Amino acid sequence: MQKLRVAGLEPHLGHDAELVPPDAEVVISTAIADDNPELVWARERGQRVIHRGELLAELCAERRLLAIAGTHGKTTTAAMCIWALRAIGADPAFFLGGELPRAGEDGSPVNASWGDGEWAIAEADESDASFLRLQPEVAVITNLELDHHSRWSSLSELSEAFAAFASPSSGLITGADVRLPGQEAQRVVRFALEPDDGEPPAEAELIASQIEAEGGGGSRFRARGAGIDTAVELPVPGRHNVSNALAALGGLALSGFDPGECALALAEFPGVARRLEPKGERNGARVYDDYAHHPTEVSATLEAARDLGPDRLIAVFQPHLYSRTKALASELGAALAAADEVAVLDVYPAREEPVGPLAGVSGLMVADAAADRARGKRVWWLPNADAAARALGPHLGAGDLLITIGAGDSYKLAEALVDGGKQ
Repeated sequence: MQKLRVAGLEPHLGHDAELVPPDAEVVISTAIADDNPELVWARERGQRVIHRGELLAELCAERRLLAIAGTHGKTTTAAMCIWALRAIGADPAFFLGGELPRAGEDGSPVNASWGDGEWAIAEADESDASFLRLQPEVAVITNLELDHHSRWSSLSELSEAFAAFASPSSGLITGADVRLPGQEAQRVVRFALEPDDGEPPAEAELIASQIEAEGGGGSRFRARGAGIDTAVELPVPGRHNVSNALAALGGLALSGFDPGECALALAEFPGVARRLEPKGERNGARVYDDYAHHPTEVSATLEAARDLGPDRLIAVFQPHLYSRTKALASELGAALAAADEVAVLDVYPAREEPVGPLAGVSGLMVADAAADRARGKRVWWLPNADAAARALGPHLGAGDLLITIGAGDSYKLAEALVDGGKQ
């Protein structure tokens, strides 16, 4: 809210029809219900109501668009593109689903900027199908899994949507395991990581090889193929970030930028807020936070956290959405069992209610699944964040790494643990 005030806008908390200016366009997200009083009043007065995805598409239409989509990694991949282009002086407009540190004019973290360059970088969100409004010149699809179960009925339906998203583009960078129906793009480059014990997929044209984890939590690798041959050093940990960087370099190369120059810039990439973000310490234990909310993301986050060398890794997970929890409780529990200890909070509901087919769904389903797969490791069921802070704070010590995981407000628990240690 302070950022809005600095920009000359006065925000208001709550929903009051009297706050809607009579001459305003009203922008809504999928989370705004039809009976919202401000929305009802705007429609009664005949004001233009547009979805946030429509506004994003209008803005992106003013520039050449590189759009990054995918179930996992799109925020970080887009942020890598933004960071690299700003470093080489291209100054793109950008629209990001997370905050990029040091990207504001005053050095503050921001998630959007208009820039002066000819390109726009946009994170393309499939959760509500709003990414279908974009018209990218170059598209990136990092990967494809079913995640938003309340919107997409099947992986087949989702694949068709991604194909429609990519169809306007003249070039597409996509993970080697992504299969889209119909025509994809004029130029398709598939990327993959070289496995530790074998050859990458034969259809992959862009490869990350010689992947090495750095002791401080970063990694280095060689990107080869599709006109790219460059060494890359990343200060952020995990093979998933190697994949993100490879996708970013591929997208930037197809957009006409020098991949070698962009790779050099990534050596200073600061990461993205809520992506394995260090929050501080408690009793000598390191405390991190991460936005992961799908089993694949949870597994990647915990694998990357292991690269940070903890003696004991404690994962604190807050499920996000009742529909996702119901569909993926078993898989989430299995992913969490990779930690040395697991704590599970109750579901962050976001826009959903536990009624009808979602009645009875809770985080306990994930805790039970984790206990089934944890082979005797300690699993905590701590539905209340305050209770979790009281239980976990005294439990932490030197050599521990605790990471809060989830797309809701679990970061507040991480901050409470850190702040509690300062009292």
